[in-house]
Amino acid sequence: MHRLALLTICMTLSTVAVAGAADDTLKPKDDGYRGIWFTLGQFTDAPYGKGEWKDFWDYGDKYSGGLGTYTAKHLPLAIYAPAVKKTFFCYGGSKGGQRYLYNMISYYDHQKDRVPRPTIVHDKGGVDDPHDDSSLTIDPEGRIWVYVAGRGRSRPGFVYRSARPYDIDRFELISSDEICYPQPWYVEGEGIFELFTKYTGVRELYWNFRKPDGSRGEDRKLAGIEGHYQVSFRQGRRIVTAFNRHPKGMPDNRTDLYYLETRDLGKTWQTVDGKTIAPPLVKPDNPARVKAYSEERRLVYVKDITLDGDGNPVILAVTSSDHRPGPQGDPRTWEVLHHKGGAWRIHKVTNSTHNYDTGPIWAETDGSWRIIGPTGRGPQRWGGGGEVAVWRSRDEGATWTKVRDVTKDSPRNHSYVRKVIGAEPDSPFAVLWADGHADKLSVSRLYFTDFEGKTVRRLPYDMKEDFATPEFLKAP
Repeated sequence: MHRLALLTICMTLSTVAVAGAADDTLKPKDDGYRGIWFTLGQFTDAPYGKGEWKDFWDYGDKYSGGLGTYTAKHLPLAIYAPAVKKTFFCYGGSKGGQRYLYNMISYYDHQKDRVPRPTIVHDKGGVDDPHDDSSLTIDPEGRIWVYVAGRGRSRPGFVYRSARPYDIDRFELISSDEICYPQPWYVEGEGIFELFTKYTGVRELYWNFRKPDGSRGEDRKLAGIEGHYQVSFRQGRRIVTAFNRHPKGMPDNRTDLYYLETRDLGKTWQTVDGKTIAPPLVKPDNPARVKAYSEERRLVYVKDITLDGDGNPVILAVTSSDHRPGPQGDPRTWEVLHHKGGAWRIHKVTNSTHNYDTGPIWAETDGSWRIIGPTGRGPQRWGGGGEVAVWRSRDEGATWTKVRDVTKDSPRNHSYVRKVIGAEPDSPFAVLWADGHADKLSVSRLYFTDFEGKTVRRLPYDMKEDFATPEFLKAP
């Protein structure tokens, strides 16, 4: 039998067999917080030039380093649960610090200022690729749902649910599905709205809805314009998403930017001006398009999306002129796109050194906006990530000021800063990220900081006890 057909049958049988199956066995623990290190292995020739222009190999891989909080399209990655005053988070861990992926979950206890030994939710049996990292959501009963990502159609994804409320010791396997880049959003009183990608020759966007008992319907296609990457956000029953397109199906060609939303769990989809569209989108020029960056020969790397105080969407992206690392892609510009008054307003935040520099954006209750990300030049200059900084705008993104350097003089680049959904304003744990050497295999440590970036805490790489207090690298 053809391998793909056999895989499809096995996945289908797996979904039926495990749905709702209880599993009271303890999940194994790891003895420290060790992020996965990864290299994509894409070294592309580039022309010689003047000054800093050298052979491309001098600028390293397209992306590599500590990718435990990768990708920007795996979300939510961390959620604050006020009922128990804990921040639950998942990440791509490594077996013994080696290139072997563990799908991990843990929490930070705000009252006791400590973390437990992290739990190994899933072992992919030798996969070292952080595209298989996880995302999570929490239902009103406190059960934690972990979505272990698949990769293409060769590796399925897995959905787990905690056997007990706010507990990371026991998980039951709910299903095995073709889910890549999972983005599960729990809608209270309804269930989980799932946004994800399927590999149908190219990367196409789909959605589904999972009931509280774990059952789900048929996958529905949202967009198939040669391929896409997306980011999303939930506010009540409203789900918003922003995505690019991949001309000729090539992610290295990613360009243009689109926006859609649903307020009825996918029954209907609307553009930013309220026009209802019939998915899937299949043509590049359509009512959902925010900006045709392709006309400027600019690449678009979507990073985050949120809503301002009036419910207007705010999109964060990095634009570039080349998919390869090195100066030939400069300027790599952090941009915010804000819809207000019937039009999209586009503003520059700053420039950084790599297409995959990633961080989140918030529109806060006092009207100010905030970005925390690796915008500073790191020790591996042309590698992914860098030094983390806090940026703030008080005029709806028109101008930005760097408030603070969060990290400085680091030995390894910091990468993929990820927001905590529901973090309180004074929380010491507002974002999570990992570090790693961008040019060679290294350890990868995990960090968190507050909204102001005044404190930096590092999770313990090695643990001898069941609990440990994260160390302060920068004290308040």
